Amino acid sequence: MKFTKMQGCGNDYVYINCFEETVSNPSELAVAVSDRHFGIGSDGLILIKPSKSADCEMEMYNADGSLGAMCGNGIRCVAKYVYDNGIVNKTKLTVATGSGIKSLDLSVENGKVSLVRVDMGELKAAGNVPLTVDGHEFSFTAVSVGNPHAVVFLESKRTPGEALEMLPIEKIGPVFEKNAAAPERVNTEFVEVVDEHTLMMRVWERGSGETLACGTGACAVAAAGILTGRVKEGPVKVQLRGGNLCIEWDRTTGHVFMTGPAVTVFCGEF
Repeated sequence: MKFTKMQGCGNDYVYINCFEETVSNPSELAVAVSDRHFGIGSDGLILIKPSKSADCEMEMYNADGSLGAMCGNGIRCVAKYVYDNGIVNKTKLTVATGSGIKSLDLSVENGKVSLVRVDMGELKAAGNVPLTVDGHEFSFTAVSVGNPHAVVFLESKRTPGEALEMLPIEKIGPVFEKNAAAPERVNTEFVEVVDEHTLMMRVWERGSGETLACGTGACAVAAAGILTGRVKEGPVKVQLRGGNLCIEWDRTTGHVFMTGPAVTVFCGEF
């Protein structure tokens, strides 16, 4: 099976061109390819498929084989793949996902996509929700960007990022993910405010654990920051462990826009 490994801000997936390849059991394949010792090593598997309603379709599986609805970093790489490989020859395209059809604008340099802006659709946010995790009281902002997110703001230390580095995410991340309040499991973002236009985050993704980046999570974090008055409206820079994303939330329409890189790591056979 031919594959391409791609990453957006360090959020890496194995991509299969299902215009040419047939995948009979993607859940088992996702577990096999994601293993960093016996497989290729990735945060999951994404199938790029033909679509009757959009330019192409993406089907995303987490590292544990569970089916995901949407992946912000993944959809940028899908757009790069179909353009760079001549499947779609236009810089404005649509991709069908488990949470609807998304529109994308591509920036091209030397014939290859370097940057992608995605209309992630309408974002829905609720107020702060109290939650007890591992004996500690937390408050999170519930946000849906096609999949559920719990955004937790941390009290910043003297050095930016210190509170995030001290966070025992391996311990509390799974408790958030599998909390009874989230029967479908939840992605959790832990956030520090850098300034009125910048946020810093770590993410625990359902089905994958901690990843270097999460596109939908960055959108949720920016919206929660604006809603709670921690950052100003306008472009918000979200600093992730694998890079930065620019998030813009149009509160008039409710749509959130994400701009970030898409990079091909390597191609091979599995």
